Amino acid sequence: MTVDCVALLLGREGSKGLPGKNTMKILGRPISNYSIMAAMNSKYVSDIYLTTDDDAIKNDSNKFNVNIIDRPSELCTDSALFEDALIHGYKEIIKRRNKKPDMVVILMCNVATVDNILIDNAIEALINDNNADSAVTVSVLNMYSPLRARKLDKKGYLQPFVPFESFGDPETLSCDRDSQGNVFFADMSHSVSRSKTLDDIGNGLLPQKWMGNNILPVYTTYGCDIDLSWQVSVSEWWLKDKGFTDICTPYESSI
Repeated sequence: MTVDCVALLLGREGSKGLPGKNTMKILGRPISNYSIMAAMNSKYVSDIYLTTDDDAIKNDSNKFNVNIIDRPSELCTDSALFEDALIHGYKEIIKRRNKKPDMVVILMCNVATVDNILIDNAIEALINDNNADSAVTVSVLNMYSPLRARKLDKKGYLQPFVPFESFGDPETLSCDRDSQGNVFFADMSHSVSRSKTLDDIGNGLLPQKWMGNNILPVYTTYGCDIDLSWQVSVSEWWLKDKGFTDICTPYESSI
């Protein structure tokens, strides 16, 4: 089946959570290169777009065939929503191509835990399920079950974040982290959404409304968008496990 699929990479200047997260180097490469290489080596992605206000990110993409979208200043503040920048970039893609793509691969500059196989698995999942709105990478992390989540009460004591009754009969609950079944986290390594899902983003499921409501899983061992320093070493571990080194990648021998 022929599918019209483009990739959109997002990253802005001035991160405060982990300064420089969008331009840091992992295994000797700018982190944004991993998302670009993954899209370049996909069987389905025809064009790659980058929306940013950061000249350093633009420079990091110079050796690749990437189309730059200058992100407006109002979408580059700490209060600006990712989904607003995404929709701006999506509309700019339509304007430049004079048509809507069937699907958009949504990537982030501060992600290293993505490759062409994950992207192609997501696209093929959507090809095989016409009712699905998106397909996204998920990690199974039962140790982070909502059953274990807590919040502080007014006295400073920990209380259940979600009422135990939400899980069914509290008598069936236990300290076994697997007792509630697998806990799937959309780990933000990437997501692939249909254009019609982005057109109707206001009705998507919170918190990542661009994923729509019928969301397919694409399984990975672990993934994340880097916001904390410990995630850098975990991302490096993931890359090495996939065959990346500081001198070669699974795609080519000398990138």
